[in-house]
Amino acid sequence: MLVKWNREELKDKIYACWQGKNIGGTLGTPYEGKTEIQDIHGFASPKGEPLPNDDLDLQLVWLRAMQEIGPKALDANTLGWYWLRTIPPNWNEYGIGKSNLRMGILPPMCGEVKNAGWKTSNGAWIRSEIWACLAPGFPQIAMTYGIMDACIDHGISEGTIAEMFTATLESAAFFCKDARSAIEKALTFIPPVSRVSRLVRLVMEEYDKGTPWKKTREKVLEANDLGWFQAPANIAYTVIGLMYGEGDFKKSVYTAIDCGDDTDCTGATCGAVMGILDGTKAIPQDLAEYIGDRIVTVAMDRTFGRTPATCKELTEQVIDMMPEVLHAYGVTSEWTDGMTEINLEAAEKVPGREPYTVAFLNRSPYSYDISQNCLSAVVEYATEPFIRPLAEAKVEVTFRNVDSDPHWESVEVVLPDGWTAVYPHNQYLEHRSAQTSVYSKWKMTVTAGENVGPVNRGMIVVTSEHRPLPFVIPLVWLG
Repeated sequence: MLVKWNREELKDKIYACWQGKNIGGTLGTPYEGKTEIQDIHGFASPKGEPLPNDDLDLQLVWLRAMQEIGPKALDANTLGWYWLRTIPPNWNEYGIGKSNLRMGILPPMCGEVKNAGWKTSNGAWIRSEIWACLAPGFPQIAMTYGIMDACIDHGISEGTIAEMFTATLESAAFFCKDARSAIEKALTFIPPVSRVSRLVRLVMEEYDKGTPWKKTREKVLEANDLGWFQAPANIAYTVIGLMYGEGDFKKSVYTAIDCGDDTDCTGATCGAVMGILDGTKAIPQDLAEYIGDRIVTVAMDRTFGRTPATCKELTEQVIDMMPEVLHAYGVTSEWTDGMTEINLEAAEKVPGREPYTVAFLNRSPYSYDISQNCLSAVVEYATEPFIRPLAEAKVEVTFRNVDSDPHWESVEVVLPDGWTAVYPHNQYLEHRSAQTSVYSKWKMTVTAGENVGPVNRGMIVVTSEHRPLPFVIPLVWLG
């Protein structure tokens, strides 16, 4: 697929995205956590001083990861490594996800274990603009990266669904005429039974009835069964801003913030979407001049290396990276001084990458992915990864062979001293054709020994005469 991009037009929208994100986050930060309705009329922070916001910080890390790793190799495991390497804060789900990673628990399982209270919170959907700006008009590609991002600290939950929604909303917004059409497009990419979908649809229905926004907010509160600082309600507040703002940047962002709750997040995301929709002409000059162009960070390791210091610099780096990202999915980009030429219907059908598609939501939450050379595997635990002395644990591995030939693999399991496992010692792997993916199932039952430590590691080692290196799958159980 070939797309001809008008570089200046695209750059204007991407820049307005980051500018709107910075403005909305700075406007909303002073009211973060307020449970009552607000009534803001402008900045409550000094002129020329954009407030730091982790919503934007983490996206600078993700851009660096994309630049260093590349779009084909980037996955949840590599993003998890960047979490541990570059993001010091241990707030809520951030800290839980990182703690699990350190113990050897991989995504999405690291976003599930000991994370019941925070996996449905706001940490993921607030950092989705980078994926949309790297795949403008290609919502399934944006969603692919949104899922691999979100599942690290949100597992397979409403928190991850929330980022699926915002990533596709923002990607679609590059070519939508208004916020409503972008919202409706994004709803088609998430399960209609999800809380995120239900609350967004509630807002749309009440808006169509002519219900005042404050009353709609009350209805969201009544329908929200997860409590404060949770993704579905805050997504709904963002949508309240986008719908009731009726195309006006200030009205949209102020309304989202006035709903209360996680106001830096709702304001920042609302501002970003408004910027994408209409470019810099949507950003009020007084807000742009007041805040300036700097990016102030709070959630990054200063030894990480230089990251974009301004929204303009961030825009240039994103637009330079975008063609490489799209090329990884079979899309060729060309720059033109004329109009952008893109087949939007075809673009929306360009698929994401396994396993980070909608089907990801149907997996066991206690699972993770490993890929190496021509073999990949999904590892699924029957239950949470906790074990007592002499207890049993069941594991199923789904292998996917991308070699051109089928063959047998030799399988050996390495466990802590005194532990045992029952499993088949060889596995036949069929080849993957150009049209279909062929999967092979392998199962084992592990019995813990008398000595179980706090963290118990093992591995599955798969070898073949067709490959020079073994395929190693890590295993871990918590005592």
